[in-house]
Amino acid sequence: MKILLCALEPSADALGAALMKALKDARGDVQFIGCGGALMEKEGLTSLFDIAPFSVLGPAAAISLLPRALKAADALCDLAAEEKPTAAIFIDSWSFARIAAEKFIRKAPGVKRFKYVAPQVWASRPKRAQKAARLFDGVMCLFEFETPYFEAAGAKARFVGHPGFQAARDRAIDRAEFRRRFDLGEGPLLAVLPGSRASELRRLGPPFAETVKRAAEAIPDLRIVIPVAPSVAADLPGYLAGWPGRPVIVEGDDRPGAFAAADAALAASGTAAAELAIMGTPMVVAYKVDLVTEIWARAIFTIRHAALANIAAGREIVPEFLQRRCRADLMAPALIPLLKGGPEREAQLAAVKDVVGGWTGEARPAAEMAAEAVLDWLKA
Repeated sequence: MKILLCALEPSADALGAALMKALKDARGDVQFIGCGGALMEKEGLTSLFDIAPFSVLGPAAAISLLPRALKAADALCDLAAEEKPTAAIFIDSWSFARIAAEKFIRKAPGVKRFKYVAPQVWASRPKRAQKAARLFDGVMCLFEFETPYFEAAGAKARFVGHPGFQAARDRAIDRAEFRRRFDLGEGPLLAVLPGSRASELRRLGPPFAETVKRAAEAIPDLRIVIPVAPSVAADLPGYLAGWPGRPVIVEGDDRPGAFAAADAALAASGTAAAELAIMGTPMVVAYKVDLVTEIWARAIFTIRHAALANIAAGREIVPEFLQRRCRADLMAPALIPLLKGGPEREAQLAAVKDVVGGWTGEARPAAEMAAEAVLDWLKA
């Protein structure tokens, strides 16, 4: 069996690597072609092209990337026409997956097409469910509540779970040992998660730095830990210049330890914020995009909140500071009580605990469930 995989973002690379391992465990004769990042390459994929330029956010960046995306989609399609894989699995990156799938239908019609990570039709653009039904032979959903949207549109859909959320749920972490290993002491510890894109570092850098400074002034023995995404690791030393709290950078398998050991977190809105919620770490969430992206987001999104915990709760249980409200004078007063302890901290922990239970799915690994879905659909 030969399978083409397409992952363009760091998070998709992680999903792809886990899926590759699960497919190899299920079928020893499987081979992989396509594109992916460092994690997928460790599992044996030779990427057709460098995926780093595709890690962008917002309509302006996406438009500027369109010529490169079209060329990449053509290259994948040509590869499929030449190698004739049994299936092509497009991981996340809905816009690119849609473009590529259209080309596959025309140029490599014999290849089954699957979408891993369903587009969030519950948050915006619900008509994408109908488009997914037309373009893909199966849609794998990270959340159980998503499958009815796609089934109603005529798609084959299966809930497979979120591997990152499962890992956050299942990881046994010795918080005291983590602190000792990184010489973080026993005082208040703040985790700062500024995002996994260079553009996020640029936009969140100044307000995050000032927020950390104000928190350190209010809590003199505060320490800082930075669980860094591989995609921005090289940029961190310059980003942290002048920060108080003697920041410690942790990578790879140590990131969950930082999530769990921290007393509170200041996080860019995204997957990491949801993992913090699952691990029971109170947080303040922030995000900031350019004006064009803001206008675009306001036009298409049907939800009121950015953090998944708030979306699930239907109210703001985690303080959010978006766009013009992403300011240290607003964020620091919300963050400091979470570090010191008190009613704000306890209220957030209790509210978050009520909403995270339905995010992680079964005890079986998500990658195993995704591999099973692919193989079942191929048998059918």
